[in-house]
Amino acid sequence: MILKLAKMKNQKGFTLIELMIVVAIIAILVAIAIPIFQQYRMRGWATATRSDCRNAYTAIVAWQSDNPGAVILGETIAPAAQGVTYTAVRTSPGVQVVIAGGTGDITGTHTDITAAGGGNYFINFQTGIATDTLMP
Repeated sequence: MILKLAKMKNQKGFTLIELMIVVAIIAILVAIAIPIFQQYRMRGWATATRSDCRNAYTAIVAWQSDNPGAVILGETIAPAAQGVTYTAVRTSPGVQVVIAGGTGDITGTHTDITAAGGGNYFINFQTGIATDTLMP
């Protein structure tokens, strides 16, 4: 029995308390990191939506210069797709761009931002002024 106790004194390792402290520290770091990561994702989705809408604006201007006097055609471009009339428009995954016929106004939405309570990105084609309500 004494031999067994002598062997236990020489064992090296972590105590249960030390392991619990490490787990608690990791949990605190994760609790801080997850909301920040969600904000980064939201900003990325918003940037993709804005970029796709600006690209659609440029494509409509180019189409209008190729077809002077023609009425701007309406089109809805699904997420991760290419436009039919405005072939230069390609949307990112999750981004839908709607081009209003006649006025050429552009509205872009992202499925994940909409699910989180966010709005859309709107460009008035005549003035080029954008209205941004993407971030909730």
